[in-house]
This record gives sequence, structure tokens and C-alpha cells, in this order.
Amino acid sequence: MKKKIAVILCGSGFKDGSEIHESVFTLNALSEHGADFQCFAQDAPQADVVDCLSGQAMSGTRNQRVESARIARGNVKKLSDLDPAQFDALILPGGFGAAKNLCDYAFKGISATVKPEVAHALDGFSKLKKPIGAICIAPMVLALHFKGKGLHLTLGSADADLEAQLKNLGHHHKACKVTEICVDEASRVVSTPAYMHENPAIHEVNQGITKLVGSVLSMI
Repeated sequence: MKKKIAVILCGSGFKDGSEIHESVFTLNALSEHGADFQCFAQDAPQADVVDCLSGQAMSGTRNQRVESARIARGNVKKLSDLDPAQFDALILPGGFGAAKNLCDYAFKGISATVKPEVAHALDGFSKLKKPIGAICIAPMVLALHFKGKGLHLTLGSADADLEAQLKNLGHHHKACKVTEICVDEASRVVSTPAYMHENPAIHEVNQGITKLVGSVLSMI
């Protein structure tokens, strides 16, 4: 029987939604491993809209699910409909949207909270002891939600500020290269830096995400 993986997206674009490379590499790696996947997104507005060419804020609003459909070729279900019992694992690609839409870390730092639908999904997979993969800044979503649980996570290189933030949230940071992963066997959590490293080679980002997907699937 094929393994079924849920993937949470939050828009389309590295400045205000899901990072497109990370999302596509995740789906590609799942496909190469013969796993089925289903993308989910909150049926809600993005926190903001950013021109990814200039980096400047734009007027108007965009719906996370509608924008995520650009990546998933239209096949994105409402996050509120995600039933962890129907899937074997969960993966969260990164992008600034993960820090803006899945939680409000981009605006409130470690005093941030995780959005209710995201929190519900994380709790569901965790209680069923199903593995969770987190890419780029997405490990911070896990750190915020599972505060004090002592997760082993990576947010890239040995950054004193990020390490201090994770420590204050009750977790442990592992410095990793873009091609490396951090595996927390006890908590069944896997993370990889991806674009938390500045200007990494795109093929190295793919290598790290491919390793993450393989590790997540091996835990099932």
C-alpha cells in the first residue's frame, strides 16, 4: 500500500507564501519514492502580499489556498478538512509565509502563536506518533507549538540568535549545512535548512529536502 503524505502550503512565493522550490522539491521527492500526497492550505487571506521582484509590500489581499493552487496544479484541499488519521506523515515547506501565515513569528518573534488549523494538524499527527517534516523556517512553527517539548531542530548554521530563541522555547538547535538534515527519532521530527542558508545552490536545497523526505518515509 502506498504511503500517504499531507503537505501544508500557505501561498505561492518566498516573500509571502510557501517557497516554491521547496514545495516542488518536496512533492517531487515524494513522487520519486512512490508516495501519494495531498496538499492542504488554510482557506484564509495571507498576512500580506509582497512583490517578489522588488521586495515591496503590495496592496490588496490574496487567499492562501487559491495561491497554493498555483503550486499544486489546483489540487489543494482546505486545511480544516485534514484528518491525520488518513495520512502517514506531514511535511511543511518553508518560505516567509510559514512565519507569517502558519503562525505570526515574523511579527511577534518567540511570543508568536500558531494558527488554530495548523495547531490542530500538528497535534493530530503528534498524538498518533506520525512523523513530521519541516523545511527552512517551518521548524520554528513546530518550536512554537510544541514549546518546552525538547525537540531537536535545525534552522541552518550556528546562528546565536536562532539558537537562543529555540533554547528559550525549550528546544535544541543543530547546526546543519543546506544538504544535511536533523533527525529527532524520539519526537519523530525531521528538519532541513534549505533557504535558511543565504544563497545556497538550488541543487543543494533539493538534496537536503530529498534526504528529509526519505527520512520521514523511513519512519512510517
